Amino acid sequence: MDYDKYAHEPFAVTVDLAVLTIAEGALHALLVERGQEPYAGHWALPGGFVHPDESAETAARRELAEETGLSDLSGLHLEQLRTYSEPDRDPRMRVVSVAFAALLPDPPEPHGGSDAAEARWVPYGKAGPLAFDHDRILADAHERVGAKLEYTCLATAFCPPEFTLGELQQVYETVWGTTLDRPNFRRKVLATPGFVEAVPGAARLTGGRGKPAALYRAGPAATLHPPLLRPSPEGRPA
Repeated sequence: MDYDKYAHEPFAVTVDLAVLTIAEGALHALLVERGQEPYAGHWALPGGFVHPDESAETAARRELAEETGLSDLSGLHLEQLRTYSEPDRDPRMRVVSVAFAALLPDPPEPHGGSDAAEARWVPYGKAGPLAFDHDRILADAHERVGAKLEYTCLATAFCPPEFTLGELQQVYETVWGTTLDRPNFRRKVLATPGFVEAVPGAARLTGGRGKPAALYRAGPAATLHPPLLRPSPEGRPA
């Protein structure tokens, strides 16, 4: 029996991006103000429809550049999060979204473009209800990143090319929403093969009265052995 491509209801495929960064000691998400219906005037994650001639990842990178003005994506960590396919998630038609989580260190100030009236870095959890099911996507991205900090070297994706161990610790504390013991954290990081590498002869003033802090860069490892576990709810230090 020949396949009839018209036998099934057509639907669209989109990409949505949960883009996270750390600024002023807080986790921020990149949000755009929708300039068109549905949800005109509401904040949403950047994203859009996948063109027939492109992959979902290509569409994700294109949409990120078009809707925010972030043309330099060289420092971007991008990974597929999951697929969202509830039948009523978009009031226009059946839309299946491939969501991505992206991490940026020290990003430039974005600006709206395409169908976005404005783009802005907003502290995580401070934007109010988002359009579509984007609150769920953003929460899932936060949970994914928080979990991966335990067993991968993903934390360095939030850092500039050269960073102090204090800046690396701030990544964990900000994403996890907790406080870590500084000597214990330092000992675990330096004891993990390939996690970070010292930058010879480099140091940075940190504002205190002590000696300048040594600088490190991301090492060759991708996973942490042993894992760097987040504190328990009872407050056990990592």
